[in-house]
Amino acid sequence: MRGERLFFAKTDTVGISRLAKDAKAAGNKNIWHSDHSFMANPSLGAVLRAVEVPASGGDTMWADMAAAYDNLPDDLKERIENLTAVHDWEASWGALMNDEQKAAFRKSWPQVEHPVVVRHPRSGRKTLYVNEPFTRYIKGLSDVESRELLDILVLQARIPEFQIRFHWEPDSIAIWDNIAVQHYAVNDYFPQRRVMERIAITGVPLS
Repeated sequence: MRGERLFFAKTDTVGISRLAKDAKAAGNKNIWHSDHSFMANPSLGAVLRAVEVPASGGDTMWADMAAAYDNLPDDLKERIENLTAVHDWEASWGALMNDEQKAAFRKSWPQVEHPVVVRHPRSGRKTLYVNEPFTRYIKGLSDVESRELLDILVLQARIPEFQIRFHWEPDSIAIWDNIAVQHYAVNDYFPQRRVMERIAITGVPLS
């Protein structure tokens, strides 16, 4: 995807991004998120391969956001059923840019809206679709009400009962559904080296 050129070094193979972390570039993906939810057609999924792994640490975790939705109280499910949230990249990815880069990026990637609860395009299962770095606010609510509700919803990814944890070995490959889950790269291996290669799967509209 075009936006990744600002953040991930490309390999010689088109479409593969390399994510290399070491003593000079610490990992910074240790926040629960869905890739590219700030895009109108967010990434449908991803393929990640371990090229070089640290002696210890560096696991990746995934949280099942359909299970997170299923376990919400019924009154909260009713409250969020028809709500829409605004997603944006600036508060997270924008921290790596200067003003000129932000202005250029904004032309290609304006703020977008997605339902707070989406139906998975294949399974039809209801899935909670808000995340900490990219979901800015919920439309139609006051700033205080939006923030309070988002604080409840985004924290659902942190509940251990909805999670799995994967330990990488050289040439391990993980494939995940970016709509069904959120993920978290555990940053517990600094200053060791960790090198991954990733392919993003083209997305679809969620509304």
